[in-house]
Amino acid sequence: MRRNDHDVTDTIRTTDLKQVAGEVMGVYRGLYDGTHSRVSGTPSDAIERAFNDIGRLYIGEHPQYRPCDTEYHDIQHILDVTLAMARLMNGYERSRKVTRSRVGDSPALPAACFSLGVVTALFHDFGYLRKRGDRRHRYGAEYTLTHVSRGAKHLHAYLPRIGLKRYANVGAILVHYTGYERRAETISLNDTLLRRLGHMLGTADIIAQMADRCYLEKCRDRLYPEFVLGGLASRKLAGGRTQVIFRSGDDLVSKTPAFYMNAVKRLDLQLARAYEYAECHFAGQNLYLEEMQKNVRYARAVADAPSTQSLRRKLPSTLNDGVEPYPKGLVIR
Repeated sequence: MRRNDHDVTDTIRTTDLKQVAGEVMGVYRGLYDGTHSRVSGTPSDAIERAFNDIGRLYIGEHPQYRPCDTEYHDIQHILDVTLAMARLMNGYERSRKVTRSRVGDSPALPAACFSLGVVTALFHDFGYLRKRGDRRHRYGAEYTLTHVSRGAKHLHAYLPRIGLKRYANVGAILVHYTGYERRAETISLNDTLLRRLGHMLGTADIIAQMADRCYLEKCRDRLYPEFVLGGLASRKLAGGRTQVIFRSGDDLVSKTPAFYMNAVKRLDLQLARAYEYAECHFAGQNLYLEEMQKNVRYARAVADAPSTQSLRRKLPSTLNDGVEPYPKGLVIR
């Protein structure tokens, strides 16, 4: 039985930064024969530096930022998405080599672009972190509607510091494939490969979280409070009326099947079925889609026969001791 803090293969503990970093570097070396990893200043250095930096940021060791306080968008989510991104890029590159007819249509993925994909995945939710001097917001989830733009701004400044200066502008654009501030089809990237990298990044963000073994419990107990704090549980209508979108965590879970259908449309159309690259990585099987479908089937069962015991998996804890949790009994504003 798959463990609650492990990836879709049940081999990688996604709360362990070193394990995930090791697996991602293994994928990197498998693609590029390990030659780059032995030379200073190469793309592999950028990956290792980014893992180290994101780890320090999320536990609060950075002098400018507070530790992560978003229980849903935590370090486990970041690492899970980064692992999925590495696997999609691996599948993309290997599919080119296996299927000759596609080589002419799919440009090769250089090591530097692989590194860019990993770094943007690691920092795609950076915008939830609060600065130490922030007095306007009490919780990172209050940045929900603008967190992608905040992350893009940080990436633009960060990428040159780790040897990826040429991709600073691109990285700030790619991260928008993970959010809804811009529609994916309106994101301006004329380069075929970089646009495909964006499709993979947006895909990794969706499939990693929806394939999480504790996805439904996390939606109920962690995502709903973030939605309330971020203003997504309701919206103001003309005339000052308020429309309630999610009444509770249980209501959010009951609407998961509908969200799944919309997510599939996004994966198929806006993100151009980039999830198919996982099949090449997993030798013909798509573990992410299989786990997503299991969660949706169970969400339907819970909706048909609700029970307080239906969702009882114990959630991994990743926040630092001393981080202020969300207040109990959050209500829609």
